[in-house]
Amino acid sequence: MRTVLVTGPGGAGTTTVASATARASARAGRRTLLVSRDPLPGGLGFPDDPGPVAVPGEELLDHARTDSAAHFRTEFLALQERASAAFDLLGAGRMDAEELTELPGSAELALLHTLHRAAAGDWSEAGYDTLVVDLPPLPEALALLALPGRLRRYLRRLLPPERQAARALRPVLAQLAGVPMPAQWLYAAAARKDAELAEAEALIDDRSTTLRLVAEPGPAAEEALRAARTGFALHGLRTDLLVANRILPRHSPDPWFASLAAQQEKTLARWHEDLGTRTAAGADPGEALHEVPHLGRDPRSPGDLDLLGVPAPDDRPAGRADDPWWTEPSPDSGPDGGPEGFVWCLPLPGAVKSGLRLVRRGDEILLAVGPYRRSIRLDSALRRCSVSGAALREGVLRVRFTPDAELWPRTP
Repeated sequence: MRTVLVTGPGGAGTTTVASATARASARAGRRTLLVSRDPLPGGLGFPDDPGPVAVPGEELLDHARTDSAAHFRTEFLALQERASAAFDLLGAGRMDAEELTELPGSAELALLHTLHRAAAGDWSEAGYDTLVVDLPPLPEALALLALPGRLRRYLRRLLPPERQAARALRPVLAQLAGVPMPAQWLYAAAARKDAELAEAEALIDDRSTTLRLVAEPGPAAEEALRAARTGFALHGLRTDLLVANRILPRHSPDPWFASLAAQQEKTLARWHEDLGTRTAAGADPGEALHEVPHLGRDPRSPGDLDLLGVPAPDDRPAGRADDPWWTEPSPDSGPDGGPEGFVWCLPLPGAVKSGLRLVRRGDEILLAVGPYRRSIRLDSALRRCSVSGAALREGVLRVRFTPDAELWPRTP
C-alpha cells in the first residue's frame, strides 16, 4: 500500500491538498482512503463519519475521520477493566463512559490507532492501494511520527518482554505478598500496545511512504520547511512533492498585490534552486515542486479541488535510491588490503555541526540534531563494530565504524 503523509505550516492548506491528492489517486484508478483528524469542509463532498465511508460520487475513494473522544473512552474503560483487581485493592472508584473527557495527546494516539488499523489490514476487504493522511501542522506532525518509536522504546525499557519468563513465580509472589500481582495483565497490555505501535511504525518507516509538504511561499514558510526537513530526514522520511499553495498572479496592476507576488516569486526561485541542488547531490530523488494558483477563495466544491491540479502519487520503485540511510565500505584499507570498516551515511539537510550530538548506547545510536532526537537501532554488522569517528559534509552525516576484534567473526 502506498502511503502519502501531508503536512505543512499551520494554515498553509494541507487539508485541501490532502483531499485533492486523494481524489487524484482515486481518479488514477487506485482504491484510496483519506484519513483526517478533523471534519473536512462540507462542500468538498467528504462525509463526516469515523468511517471508512465511501465518498458520494467517487467509486474508488473512502474517507475515515478519527474520533479521539470515542477512542479515549474505549481505551480508558478497557484499561480500567483489566486493572480492576489493582484498582479495587487501592479503593479506587470506577468511572463511567459518560463522565470521561479526553486528555491532551488523545488526538495523536487516536490517529496512530487509525494508521495501525489501516496497516494491519482491518479494512482489507476494501483492498486499498493508496492511503492519504492529513497530518497536523509541521511541529506536531514531527512529534506524531516519532511517537510510535519512542513509546515502543519506553515500553521495552520499563517492561522488558524477557521478564515474562518469571510468570510461573507470580502466584507464589502473590501469596507471599498477600496482594494480587498485576504483572500478568500489565505485560499483556504492554504486548498488545507494542504490537499496535509496531504496525503504525512500520507504515511510517515503509519505503513506499512519502511526504507531501504544503506551504504558501514566503520567508516564514522557508524557515519552517528548512527546520522541518532536518527532522523528517532524521526519521528517514522522503518528500515526493512540495506544493507551493495560493500563488498570486505575477503581473497584477495593484501595487499591493504586485509586492506580495514578487515576494512569492523570490521564494519560489530559491525553492527551485534548492530542489535542483539537492537532486543533483542525490537527495530526495523524485521530489517535485507543484505550484497551485490562488483561486480567490477557499476551495468549496469537488470541482475546486480538481482546479488545484495536484498530481496523483506515483508508485515508487524499491531500491538503493529509496534507502534513507546506507552503509558503504570505509575508503581506508585494513591490514589484509580490504576495507578497514564501514561508513554509515545519514542525509540530514539543514543540519549544522554545532547542533549535532551522537552517543553509542549498546545496540543503539542516540542522535540529536538541533531540537530533534532519535534512537536508532544499528544493523547486525554495525553492532559488532565500535564508532571511530563522524563527520558532517554536504548535508550528510558519515559515521565511521571499525570492527571490534572481540565481536567480529574470525576467519579460519
